Amino acid sequence: MVRVANGQGFWGDDREAPVRQIEGGAIDYLTLDYLAEVTMSIMRRMKDRNPDTGYATDFVPLMERIFPECASRGVTVIANAGGVNPAGCARAVADAAARAGTRARVALVRGDDIADRLEEITSSGHTLSHMENGEPLTTVLDRVRCANVYLGAAPVVEALARLDAQRDASREGAASKAKVVVTGRVADASLTVAPLVHEFGWSMRRFDLLGAATVAGHVLECGAQATGGNCMHTWWEIPDLAAVGFPIVEAGADGGITVTKHVGSGGRVDRATVTEQILYEIGDPAAYATPDVIADFTGLSLESDGPDRVRVRGAGGRSRPERLKVSIGVASGWRATGTMTYAWPDAALKARAAARLLGRRLDRLGLGFNETRAELVGWDSALGPLSGPPPPDLPEVELRFGVRSESRAAVERFSREIAPLVLTGPPSATGYLGGRPRVQEVIAFWPALIDRDMVEPFVTVDVVEV
Repeated sequence: MVRVANGQGFWGDDREAPVRQIEGGAIDYLTLDYLAEVTMSIMRRMKDRNPDTGYATDFVPLMERIFPECASRGVTVIANAGGVNPAGCARAVADAAARAGTRARVALVRGDDIADRLEEITSSGHTLSHMENGEPLTTVLDRVRCANVYLGAAPVVEALARLDAQRDASREGAASKAKVVVTGRVADASLTVAPLVHEFGWSMRRFDLLGAATVAGHVLECGAQATGGNCMHTWWEIPDLAAVGFPIVEAGADGGITVTKHVGSGGRVDRATVTEQILYEIGDPAAYATPDVIADFTGLSLESDGPDRVRVRGAGGRSRPERLKVSIGVASGWRATGTMTYAWPDAALKARAAARLLGRRLDRLGLGFNETRAELVGWDSALGPLSGPPPPDLPEVELRFGVRSESRAAVERFSREIAPLVLTGPPSATGYLGGRPRVQEVIAFWPALIDRDMVEPFVTVDVVEV
């Protein structure tokens, strides 16, 4: 049996969770999933400001903290914390091991970043067309800020093999050196598929086993969403979310998996929490496409296997897709969002009147925004028109007004037009303590597909020892 735990579902997740996973009981692998499409854009902007950054900076002090425990307990960490600068991240992690006084091996997976090759790739006939509207990338090529391919488990498996091949021959044994794999954009579930393939020696053509491993990875990838966090079913009965336990998958060589968490930790693992996570963002349950396999979730069955334990069976799979997904970030102007709170009576009427006033003033200035949006937080910001008319007795409501433009100057001008509403708009305005809205660059998401042979020959794995 191999125990794979997850300690991060995104960059910004519970920073104590990885520590709890390491110290709370026996695990073999700790996966840390930091990346989303928006995260890659944020990291790209970071790297533009400082070429030494561009990765999940939280990861480095975390590793410095847990390196000694990882070494003594023999836990291997696999993280896509590298973002758009995996090499810089790996160097920082190696430095962290030295500061922690821990001997370590750090493996680095590169090759997902194709931004510097886009002109060559598109010139050779690969259109990298937008998956939703079919527009070829050449129409926006001059505005591309980042382009990262979703790699699969294979290079991580190679990294794990190389880490093990260099086992410590000293008296302290193999567990005396901590082992870490740092990647850039590797698919979330593949972070879990890799250690199972590595440990059990599965062929990458055993699609049923890869399907089961993908289910395991999908359950783990969002952290505490599988253990009671963000759970709809009887959420009020879930115990001690303040100390929620993050998920652990116990996997067998036959592809059987059991979802659990450390004994004594908060949260809950039952059929409801695991089912909700399995249904999360899967699209077609019969064809959940990853770089490793097209997994079939339709035959899954879940059964209780004791307190906070759920056994999952019945995953299927078929041959992996011939093309890989690319996450491309395209510079698309600037935006800013400001807020103002209005109090009872007639809070919603005042907020809407303020939005109309603001809109007319912006029109008068001739700023020509690509988009403006006004929402009433506390009434229609989540459900939009489905919210219907607001009740007349709302105690307060927050006006959220946003603009987007290709002109930074226009957005900066807008950022100066919110505050005057305090004295020149409807009465009982408050809540402007946040100050002037911050102008941010908009990086639009451009999903595309690319042939494997344009990517995989460029993927490399390196190992450094500390």
